[in-house]
This record gives sequence, C-alpha cells and structure tokens, in this order.
Amino acid sequence: MATIRDVARAAGVSVATVSAVVNDSAYVSPALRARVLDAVRELGFAPSQVARNLRRGRSDLVAIVVADLANPFYGRVVCAAEAAVAGWGYSLVVCNSDENPDAEKRILARLRMLHCEGLILVPVSNALPAAAREMEGRRTPMVLFGRALDDNRLDAVTIDNFAAAQQATNYLIDLGHSRIGAINGPLHVSTGKARMEGMRAALVAKGLALDSRFVRPGEFREDVAYSAARRLLGQPDRPSALYVANGLMALGVMRAISDLGLRCPEDLSVASTDNIPGVRGLKPVLTRTEHPIVDMVNEAVRLLVDRIKNARDEEGRTVVFPSSLVVGDSCAPWKAG
Repeated sequence: MATIRDVARAAGVSVATVSAVVNDSAYVSPALRARVLDAVRELGFAPSQVARNLRRGRSDLVAIVVADLANPFYGRVVCAAEAAVAGWGYSLVVCNSDENPDAEKRILARLRMLHCEGLILVPVSNALPAAAREMEGRRTPMVLFGRALDDNRLDAVTIDNFAAAQQATNYLIDLGHSRIGAINGPLHVSTGKARMEGMRAALVAKGLALDSRFVRPGEFREDVAYSAARRLLGQPDRPSALYVANGLMALGVMRAISDLGLRCPEDLSVASTDNIPGVRGLKPVLTRTEHPIVDMVNEAVRLLVDRIKNARDEEGRTVVFPSSLVVGDSCAPWKAG
C-alpha cells in the first residue's frame, strides 16, 4: 500500500506539501497541487475518505453547521435537511457551533478537509468567518440559513424577523398593554437585532416607548432567559406583558413565571417568536409567530444544489419567508389595578 512518502517521491515534492494538498490545510500552487493529485491517483494512495473523494472528484457530502443543537428548532432543521439532501442524492454532515465563533472556525476548517460539495451555515456573528471565506474562495457553494449577513455574494434563506416581532408586539398592544418588556436574543446576529427592532417599531408606531428597565438579554438560551426573567419579574415594578424573541427562551420564561408564583396570563401576558416542540405543549398555550421550517430548509437545499450543479457566479439570492401569528392562551387584555 502506498504511503505519503511514496506520493511525495513520485510527485517530487515534500511530505508536507502532500499533506497540505490531501488535507487542504495550506496554499499549494496549482502546478504542484496537480502533480500531487496525479501521484495520489497513480499510486492509489488512500489514507482516508478524503483521498478517495479526491480520486472520484466528488464527495456526495453536504454539510450543515447550526448554532445550537440543544435548541429543538435546530433539531427540526437538521431532520428536514437530512431528508432534503437525500432527495438530491447527498449525505449530510451535521456540526454544532454552539453559538461560539471559535468553534465555528474550527468546524469550517475541518469541513474543508472533507471536501464537502456544499455548506448550509447558520452564522454566529454578523460577519462571514475567515474560514468560510476560504471555502468560498475554493468554490465551495454556501447558503446562509435563518440568519443573514451583509454579503450580497451569498444565498440566504430567512424569515422576516422584523415583521415577526411586530406581529407579536402589536397583538399585545391591541390587548391594551403599554408596559411591554422583552427577553431578547443576541444583538450581534441578524435575528436578535431585527426582532428587537421590530418590537421597538411596533411600540413607536402606537406612540409608546420601550422602557429599558423592562429589557433583559436571554442570548437565545433557555437557562439564560430563565434567570433574566426571574430578575425582571421578581421586582415590584414589572411589565404587564413580555415579548420573548425565540421559543427556547420562552420555555425558560414560562418556567420562571411559575417558580415566582405568578400566573400567565392573569399576572403577565407572554408572546414569542419561534415554533419548537416544547412550546406547543406549554400550558397555557403560547401565543407566538411561527415560520415554515421544512419549506425554508427545502428552499435552502434547492439553492445549494443549484450552485453545486451549475457553478453560478451571480450575486446571492435572498429568500424571505413570512411568519404567521398563532394565538394561544398566554395573553389577556390589560386590566388596571
């Protein structure tokens, strides 16, 4: 069986150069890369699936990098993505960045070594990571999911986060609430920022202001939202209603309300954005804005496969799905006193 040293001798290069080509871990000139790949093919060098993929010229792998697999929302996204890519003849590689930019960087570097044919990315910041730019530079098609970036080169599939927050907030306002608080998401990602802006816009349109005393960061995490809600609602001066910026945080908020001995909606009305399995089982049933996860994932995969098969170079396409308000039992008309 051929070794990496055999390949290096046949190509007339160093072992380090062979490693850089096989693992795609460093820049190698096109001429040297071609010599190494020729030697790999001639010698049948196959230290890993990566090398076998090189000889075939394709991997049949599509990767998805989600922001938080502990969030049931992303569990549904992954299940839908697996079914969608299988329909196009691909297998899915699933990675979790855990909302951590350093973890995202490491994951993207590993995915380059797998030679995935395309990538669906839920970015954890408002800028495209350097590792993702390197993949893009190597002509790896990429589609952003759920979160947008200020980069018109990339395809993206999102919901109208601004309108979703407006819908939920307007519902609370229409019930007579004026002291409306928020458990918001991270403002450095497009979903958190747009939902906060949508809530604020709904209040301003009705001549109301968002009281900063009633706003707490929940970081799209159930435990963080639970602690934030306990601090906010445990004080004597509290809002009469809350907008919660995603479903996972809503679980934490509803648990905090119960632990504080408060009643929803009698003592506090709650409206949220997101649809996750746990939210649907809450009592009272949560009023929320939902978006079509399966349709969104199918569209993201369709865009990605189109890029893979057609090597398109035109500007990125952004598909924005509307949200719909689902009225539950967690909101009640405001009553003075």
